[in-house]
Amino acid sequence: MLEPTGDADVDAVSTIIEISEAERLDRLRLIRSDNVGPRTFRSLLLHFGSARAALERLPDLARRGGARASARICSADDAKRELAASRKLGVSLLAPGEAGYPPRLATLDDAPPLLGVRGHSDSLMRPLIAIVGSRNASAAGLKFAGQLARELSDAGFVIISGLARGIDQAAHRASLTGGTIAVLAGGHDCIYPPEHEDLLAAIVTGHGAAISEMPLGHEPRARDFPRRNRLISGSALGVIVVEAAHRSGSLITARMAAEQGREVFAVPGSPLDPRAAGTNDLIKQGATLVTEAADIIRAVAPIMGRPLQLPLREDEEEPFAPDPESYDRDQIIGLLGPAPVSIDDLIRISGLAPAVLRTVLLELELAGRLERHGGGLVSLA
Repeated sequence: MLEPTGDADVDAVSTIIEISEAERLDRLRLIRSDNVGPRTFRSLLLHFGSARAALERLPDLARRGGARASARICSADDAKRELAASRKLGVSLLAPGEAGYPPRLATLDDAPPLLGVRGHSDSLMRPLIAIVGSRNASAAGLKFAGQLARELSDAGFVIISGLARGIDQAAHRASLTGGTIAVLAGGHDCIYPPEHEDLLAAIVTGHGAAISEMPLGHEPRARDFPRRNRLISGSALGVIVVEAAHRSGSLITARMAAEQGREVFAVPGSPLDPRAAGTNDLIKQGATLVTEAADIIRAVAPIMGRPLQLPLREDEEEPFAPDPESYDRDQIIGLLGPAPVSIDDLIRISGLAPAVLRTVLLELELAGRLERHGGGLVSLA
């Protein structure tokens, strides 16, 4: 059986960065402020050069975007309290590029600006394979998920999944010895489902880790699980779906994996079992059919060790406009509506410079008037 080198993903990253504690505090303040998500955070950091400079400009940008009231900006005291509480729980808040931040996750344009990591962070620097599937899994599905996890773990991979009931927990338990990563939808102190607290404890005190982008005290809601799923797929070389019904969360993870350029694998099942309907459809759509761990290892072996394509640097990306004209802003708002539209279409139809459009969209987002969707689509909130 082919075997990866333990530091394959480390080799794929050219440098490991370090940020000062002052910058970490400012970044935490920025991402915890109202209307600032990962993509907005990245745009602000690229445009202004530092989180502190971006924090100073937030009120003006939101005002220009039509904010009706001042948005909350996270205070330094609140950020210090979160940092202190995180450290007390054993959670490190890491920036993309720092040791312990999954290298492949750092390549996404919506990578968490700060990722809460608890446990053995070195396991996150090794090659990761995701295993996901039905919460209401069959006995055969649970057995096969565990078998795949053990064999991949023995081959040097770390298994990453979402700590959910069913397939997720089977994959975690089977890979405890070799290392497994639990991705949480809530804060590190808000474990879901609660009956998996013992499993999480075994993961973080063993050879694995838990990660979350949510603040402490955040109880997971339905909309948080797709956000969590992008971390599962984005951190991994590929995603294996063992069982999934139509419209399941596992299929969302598979779709995100494909959009992120990750490998998608599916385990075939009986056409008579609705829990296999989604995986069988994935195979029809081009996912790699899996009947043994060697199928995955052969597929990802050529990928490992390749230099990762990191996000654009400030000097490589289109600049922002200093202060767009009001009529340009009105034109863009007039083109937007509740239906998502691509940014490329907005540029083409408006005839405006990309820098002007990007600046207006940033202003609208900070004012709470814009919603971003996958695939570069935006709409009015």
